[in-house]
Amino acid sequence: MKGKILLAEDEISLGEIIKESLDSRGFAVEHVGCGKKAIEVFKSFSPDIVVLDIMMPNKDGFEVSREIRMLDRNVPIIFLTAKNRTQDVIDGFENGANDFIKKPFSMEELIVRINSHLRISKINFEQQWVSIGKYKFNFEHQILDLHGKETVLTYKESVLLNELIKKQNQVLDRSYILKLVWGTDDFFSARSMDVFITKIRKYLKDDPLIKIVNIRGIGYKLVV
Repeated sequence: MKGKILLAEDEISLGEIIKESLDSRGFAVEHVGCGKKAIEVFKSFSPDIVVLDIMMPNKDGFEVSREIRMLDRNVPIIFLTAKNRTQDVIDGFENGANDFIKKPFSMEELIVRINSHLRISKINFEQQWVSIGKYKFNFEHQILDLHGKETVLTYKESVLLNELIKKQNQVLDRSYILKLVWGTDDFFSARSMDVFITKIRKYLKDDPLIKIVNIRGIGYKLVV
């Protein structure tokens, strides 16, 4: 499979033609006909790229793109549009688009652009990984990987681990990280952070050379 594509096109016949063409080239395509359904499928399907018509019922492409960007800042979004005003193009990019294709268009052009954005997306994704001993960590996607076995972290776990990595083999100030992640350095937040540190230690337990050391009264040190 070359990649997963969410196609939102309310012209059913055109959407089916596009889907069949992309299916035949090895893509996995989910086709929906309205903006509301596009958001639902985006959440369940987790596409590698999104192709959106602008004029759709329930929610137009601009609104769908804005909502997708709140869920995923990185997935490529290509707009299909019959509009040709410069302002429409500007509005599209301001609402999260990566590219525009004006109708009518050729399938060859669409496929070339999809492949181009998928290549760029893959490069960007690979560049987001950092190594911690035997592990790899992707802060943007909140993934900790050990030889292909992935653990999805919560947002707070990811921020905490990311800050520890940035201060690797140095002391991460306790008050600083509490205010950054919890918004306060009071007693209850401190106890909560201790629980999160315990969780992160468990995630990293398969590399015995990695230690998170408690520097009493000062902070934590990630030793690798």
